[in-house]
Amino acid sequence: AEGHSPSVILTPLYLLLWTRSFGIDYNCDCFVKDGRPFRYISGSIHYSRVPRYYWKDRLLKMKMAGLDAIQTYVPWNYHEPQVDMYDFSGDKDLEYFLQLANDTGLLVILRAGPYICAEWDMGGLPAWLLEKKSIVLRSSDSDYLAAVEKWMGVLLPKMRPHLYQNGGPIIMVQVENEYGSYFACDYDYLRSLLKLFRQYLGDEVVLFTTDGASRFHLKCGALQGLYATVDFAPGGNVTAAFLAQRGSEPTGPLVNSEFYTGWLDHWGHRHSVVPAQTIAKTLNEILACGANVNLYMFIGGTNFAYWNGANMPYMPQPTSYDYDAPLSEAGDLTEKYFALREVIGMVSVPRTYLEWVFETSLVGTVVEALDRLSPAGPVKSTYPLTFVQLKQYFGFVLYRTTLPKNCTEPTQLSSPLNGVHDRAYVSVDGVPQGVLERDKSLMINITGKAGTNLDILVENMGRVNFGRYNNDFKGLVSNLTLDQDILVEWEIYPLDIDGAVNHDINSHLYRPKRSVGNPLSYEAPTFYTGRLSIPGGIPDLPQDTYVKFPGWTKGQIWINGFNLGRYWPARGPQLTLYVPRNILVSSVPNNITVLELERSPCSTQACEIEFVDKPNINATTHQFTASFLPSLKILSKLISTRTYVKFRLFQLDHSL
Repeated sequence: AEGHSPSVILTPLYLLLWTRSFGIDYNCDCFVKDGRPFRYISGSIHYSRVPRYYWKDRLLKMKMAGLDAIQTYVPWNYHEPQVDMYDFSGDKDLEYFLQLANDTGLLVILRAGPYICAEWDMGGLPAWLLEKKSIVLRSSDSDYLAAVEKWMGVLLPKMRPHLYQNGGPIIMVQVENEYGSYFACDYDYLRSLLKLFRQYLGDEVVLFTTDGASRFHLKCGALQGLYATVDFAPGGNVTAAFLAQRGSEPTGPLVNSEFYTGWLDHWGHRHSVVPAQTIAKTLNEILACGANVNLYMFIGGTNFAYWNGANMPYMPQPTSYDYDAPLSEAGDLTEKYFALREVIGMVSVPRTYLEWVFETSLVGTVVEALDRLSPAGPVKSTYPLTFVQLKQYFGFVLYRTTLPKNCTEPTQLSSPLNGVHDRAYVSVDGVPQGVLERDKSLMINITGKAGTNLDILVENMGRVNFGRYNNDFKGLVSNLTLDQDILVEWEIYPLDIDGAVNHDINSHLYRPKRSVGNPLSYEAPTFYTGRLSIPGGIPDLPQDTYVKFPGWTKGQIWINGFNLGRYWPARGPQLTLYVPRNILVSSVPNNITVLELERSPCSTQACEIEFVDKPNINATTHQFTASFLPSLKILSKLISTRTYVKFRLFQLDHSL
């Protein structure tokens, strides 16, 4: 499953046409995100209970715990305290909150009401509804429905641009809340809400209900067209709870939409505390079932002003809504936070991430960018020249000649004197043919028409540092032959890739014509770029991290113009590159440029790289293969806890 995956997504142009999607696969009993099975681990945060000033801090801490998503309520009365007086500013700026979640790489499960409960005043319904004393709330009462329709006509159009398929974070929207526990049992009311939500949000978004995990509660709470989920507390029978859901949803994903990490308080009663061990044990059982889960609450927050609710017999809740949650009311990391993070980590940490939509996308191949990479143009020579002769001492040189004859059948291109120092990437008219390598691969077969360009991109892999062979020349240090014929009349391009990267290669290499994938074993050496935004205002960010390349083969990476070095996970043993904190910034987006020389994952899986918290410099190729996960991560250390924040850069639906 893709769930629990954030990385920097480096996007070839054809992927810009990729459509984001989120739905339900009833055959595999799972959610499907972008065509792949997906399981989320979510946590509840109520933006109405956390000051806007702290939204970013709380979201980052939730992401650090390994969560994929957050769940939040929309309190109607918070935004329409007086009839027709709507307020979405300041601490009530819901769209800004959603954008922060998206920027942090968190998906959103929106509980839009109109009724939410949430231990919030009147369950989120505005008190002015009661001006008509005979009104029947949460029913098909015409006056109530008229008010609901008017409110949803304001709220839902604001939410539509933030749906996942529209580039936002919202993957699911809850209709009403725990309606099976309400006396009315008015199916016409639920049908009216379903029609209303579909009218404003469209047919693609997943709409769902939540009820207690019993057939009694699901009887009046579930409705065809709304996916029925359940809620239940730790310490109970997980199997029995999900069997109740199966009574309404025989197939589809298992979902606990409210897995209680603590409990609410009342004035005059003891503060409710639920042991971390109890929660961790049941959470582990839920995850072992392959189920989706939302931790309610992950941070409780505060009932500021007059927003607290009450229960019957009349017991009002206090100002604090700490809820004994993993994050305290003040946003501190508790023992429960670390206990649950450990459980989540067993299924998600190797793949957790923060998603961020980056601003730019793929650029092009080395050949397409030749005028930028070698602005002085080629050096012409009958026979190949070495790097030293070209005064190009490091990096890459492109050697170009034309095929002297038709090679309709595979024809042998060889380096008979082992003259490729050190590795050469061969293409004919832009079509990759294979790799020649010093001491290892001295011959490949190529095809092409007479007169087409034969390009040999030669990489200097490093000079001998000990012994008699320190005089280690680079480039094509002897002739290449096609069959038995020596190739002549070369155009040789010294490549200043570092200079091009520092002058914003992304703005120059864009090419509109791209093919979708390449069936060959090799792809043309290609540049990919992305932008990595590290949130500002968080102490000690950025920090040291490591970059990993799942599904990539071999290449070079630059961050903010700093040449981080070459990666080669396909050969190993090193799988990660060290990224010192001083090359990362939080004031502006970090520019990431990758030159993949052989084969990227972009035509078969997510076009991503990962920033991880631990190095892996002693892995086998087999271990590398097992680590191909469709994810991208950047983890930055937070001081004493040595925890990490992970960010993800996507194209279109992803970002960092």
